[in-house]
Amino acid sequence: MTDTRSSRRQRNAPTINDVALAAGVSPMTVSRVINGEQVVRPVTREKVETAIAALNYAPSAAARTLAGGDETRIGLLYSNPSSSYLSEFLVGSLDQASRSGIDLVVEKWDERTSVRAVVEHLKRSRIDGVVLPPPLCDLAELLDALRKASIPAVAVASGQPHSDMLAVSIDDCHAAYEMTRHLLSLGHMRIGFIKGNPNQSASSRRFEGYVKALEEAGLPVRDDLIAQGFFTYRSGLDAAEHILALADPPTAIFASNDDMAAATVAIAHRTGLDVPGDLTVCGFDDTSLATTIWPELTTIRQPISDMSRAAVEALVRQLKPRRGGDGDAIQHQVLDYALIRRQSDAAPRTRPRTGGR
Repeated sequence: MTDTRSSRRQRNAPTINDVALAAGVSPMTVSRVINGEQVVRPVTREKVETAIAALNYAPSAAARTLAGGDETRIGLLYSNPSSSYLSEFLVGSLDQASRSGIDLVVEKWDERTSVRAVVEHLKRSRIDGVVLPPPLCDLAELLDALRKASIPAVAVASGQPHSDMLAVSIDDCHAAYEMTRHLLSLGHMRIGFIKGNPNQSASSRRFEGYVKALEEAGLPVRDDLIAQGFFTYRSGLDAAEHILALADPPTAIFASNDDMAAATVAIAHRTGLDVPGDLTVCGFDDTSLATTIWPELTTIRQPISDMSRAAVEALVRQLKPRRGGDGDAIQHQVLDYALIRRQSDAAPRTRPRTGGR
């Protein structure tokens, strides 16, 4: 995020027509995506949301003002490596921005830029508040800099949100505990686990839930069945390959997100293992990827779109208390999750595996 890019945006900001051209759709389709209409096909919606992010397009709502007068601009900083996660996050954010009559400015986090420069950019861009999805919701340096600059922020999906700032999340620990208990109920005794990126507090909370369920069942937490991932498909491939190469591999693998779970399914197929006949695989998030691979993933449904909607709404309430909210209240909203069972889990096979191991 540079001064040059900021001044260029102010002089020649991208339009809805630019987004439509980049996505290969009509301006009406872009408008429908921004307004959260369900008539748009998922593949088309994803193209539009990708174009919006790439162009840093700030949708103009029909109602420019909130009760009390001036224009409100909220920034959304992102650096999440999962396109599926980001796509759902944008759906909720854009929808709520339109409903609230505010401008949403989408900015990609540039790791080469200092936190100080990022905050100065936000101030020059007249950003009133910031939505921080993972992993930025856990970046202490950024959170401290925003506080010092008096820029309100809302952390989304942080496993350990600060008590003095707005936050929206689920109970990651209990969700992972419930999924592990589900695998135990199917009869699995050797359950592998792929950790999420250590720079995100939700990763440790999910691992904590996995450990808690095993300990309650009287089973040891085996280091050899645990591999480090980074919430990317590539890291999932490496982690799954490591775990499945063991002399006594697990009968189930619980990955900390759907990208890594999908990678685990790919490695299982490559090594001749049937999913779920030889290996049960479960994920976390329930992004679109969970239902676009075969077999479809059993996973924890994290309400990503609802969380981003709630984040924008909470930030608007804090910025504009005359809308009916309390501008001084610090709120931590914990939304419900759900365990979604599909085709990737089953009881462990009692006969020898079909693979070559």
